[in-house]
Amino acid sequence: MRWDLHTHYYPQSYFRLIEEIGDAFSFGKSPTGQTIIRFRGARFFGITPPMTDPEKRLEDMDRVGIDVEVLSLSTPNVYFAPPERQAEVARLTNDAYAELIARHPKRFKGFASIPMDDADAALRELDRALGELRLQGVVVLSNVNGRALTEPRYRPFLEECDRRGVCVFVHPMIPANAEAFSEYVLGPIIGFPFDTTLAVARLCYAGVFKQLPRIRWILGHLGGAVPYLFERLDNGWRDFAECRANIDELPSVYLKRLYYDTVSFSRPSLELALAQVGADHLVMGSDYPHLLGSIERSVSSIEALDVSKEQRDGIFAGNAARILANLA
Repeated sequence: MRWDLHTHYYPQSYFRLIEEIGDAFSFGKSPTGQTIIRFRGARFFGITPPMTDPEKRLEDMDRVGIDVEVLSLSTPNVYFAPPERQAEVARLTNDAYAELIARHPKRFKGFASIPMDDADAALRELDRALGELRLQGVVVLSNVNGRALTEPRYRPFLEECDRRGVCVFVHPMIPANAEAFSEYVLGPIIGFPFDTTLAVARLCYAGVFKQLPRIRWILGHLGGAVPYLFERLDNGWRDFAECRANIDELPSVYLKRLYYDTVSFSRPSLELALAQVGADHLVMGSDYPHLLGSIERSVSSIEALDVSKEQRDGIFAGNAARILANLA
């Protein structure tokens, strides 16, 4: 079995809502004629047919041998909407996911989107998504309109995720200082892994991983630079009192408990992650159907790793089966 835990699907109505109420976002064309979404004038991502076409997705899945996609709404998720409308967008997209899963229950699963800027609505949608819709977890972005996930306003939601033992997929967003990433499509290329790294470091030093140990975190894009920075993050704990204020063990102790998807496709990078966290904390991802993703390399990069069959099977599907909700 092969389960892709980093793959994105968008209802057509979602793009219409971005155009209608996403003040910082606009639509345009790339130099090659592709329809793209811009964020504050800079290229954000290009729209590809499989983003809205389930039949094309199934065709591509069958072609490369992927059994199940765990769908999520990528950046900007529902955060482009004003706080009073985020719940509306979340319900629309989560309902669309549930309907697609009902049509193809053996091929699609899903992570729910959450209206993070409305604390009460966030808790209601979490309950609805896991209960009524029976989705497999939630997706949150690495920052919420420039605000860190460690802000007190998000604590009740995270505490409820911990109480339930929810799988929380952290997908990157353009960093708060977006202007620095406005050229050469640097937002997705560099900004995404940069912001994931920043978000994880904050969550770790703030004590969130220590205090809320039942959340099953999945980090997109192999955790950004996190596996590479284990020792430096540990040195921060050793050298600076503020880095020890909320945690009583080395950061790497907590970081090894997280899960990292394989959206890197680079053998040296994947081998580093293997050495740092072990095969039982890696899960397959493709970032399909975005241009920087690859449904083909999501499979071939794992096949190329020097691991046992048991470990490879775990990366492909077994680890996912341990951490996702509502699979029975």
